[in-house]
Amino acid sequence: MSVLKGMRVVEGSAFVAVPLAGMTLAQMGAEVIRFDRLGGGLDAGRWPLAPNGQSLFWAGMNKGKKSIALDMKSAEGRELITRIITAPGDDAGLFLTNLRVRGWMDHETLKQYREDLIMVTLTGDRHGRPQVDYTVNPALGIPHITGPVGSEDPVANALPAWDLIAGNMCVSALLAAERHRLRGHGGQEAEIALKDVAAATLGHLGMIGDVTLNSEDRGKSGNALYGAYGQDFVCADGRRVMIIGLTDRQWRGICKATGTTDAMAALEQRLGVSLADEGNRWQFRDEITEILTPWFAQRRVPDFEAAFNDSGLTWSEFRTVREAVAHDPDLSTENPMFSDVMQPGIGTYRTPAHPASFGTTDRLSAQPAPTLGQHTEEILSNVAGCSGTEIAKLFDAGVVQSPEFAKPRNAA
Repeated sequence: MSVLKGMRVVEGSAFVAVPLAGMTLAQMGAEVIRFDRLGGGLDAGRWPLAPNGQSLFWAGMNKGKKSIALDMKSAEGRELITRIITAPGDDAGLFLTNLRVRGWMDHETLKQYREDLIMVTLTGDRHGRPQVDYTVNPALGIPHITGPVGSEDPVANALPAWDLIAGNMCVSALLAAERHRLRGHGGQEAEIALKDVAAATLGHLGMIGDVTLNSEDRGKSGNALYGAYGQDFVCADGRRVMIIGLTDRQWRGICKATGTTDAMAALEQRLGVSLADEGNRWQFRDEITEILTPWFAQRRVPDFEAAFNDSGLTWSEFRTVREAVAHDPDLSTENPMFSDVMQPGIGTYRTPAHPASFGTTDRLSAQPAPTLGQHTEEILSNVAGCSGTEIAKLFDAGVVQSPEFAKPRNAA
């Protein structure tokens, strides 16, 4: 038994946020049906790619879903999608999309077929214009506080933070709307804009208040932890580590582990400040770093790794993704979230399940993504309510597709 067993969600999507939302629900046990155009959607071939050219991105974002492929430009294909989205069932009538089409695939139109339909729509910005992380970040100033100290060039972030946050906000919005419906208040559309997700986060983190009330811009600080103490150091073996002194306990732990308690006390006396205050640690980070740098420069990571861990310090080593996969046990099958999964058409590799571990239900094991159209016949029969003859005619007409019947076949 899984926490969302019995729930059916239909997904029409591309890019990161909404596919992530659907995959997250699937990993908690919902039946998630993804529909795509014949030949695959906008992200069917997105990088990174496996050696055979298949998209590892698509496989990663669609784990555990069911797939149907249709001619979305045809009247028959659109009618089928409508039937699938609005199919009956107390735990159905739930639709996630960032591909809303007015007059067809929008809430006003679809609710004519199911009054209690819940639809969660992700847009680029609140005006309906397209946006992605790589345009939202520059618009809101993040690249100008990212990068090396003294650099004037903006630095983009390789991690699509707003997509990831927005995807999980789509999940929470859908579950909140469903709870509202379960209390007898009917269906509704919830609309979320990617840029609003980013703008709200800036507000939550105090960054809007900062530039409103203070005259000095934050600027770039390299790898330093803003507002407290956190810094990277190069060790004697050329390896680089990051160590954090955000809290007083973390700070005292750094001083004790590196034997610099007396040196830091002397620095406090010279500056006339207490480094127990995290703001002071930030303000005088260069002086602190000057004391710590020789300690790391004289030691290899193995020289202090065990002591740092035994002391409960907050630290890590800088690694490439390849190195992390090879050496970090949290990215291995020692972690119950991971298992080695055979992805059809690609191969076997380590695949995560949902990160949450629920107390009264088992975590679902990681599942492969479907091949395009893998469940076309099943969905047409069990969800859209098509007869065998109807299904055969749809394949013959080229309206739908599956791996077994990628080409037309004779009608039954």
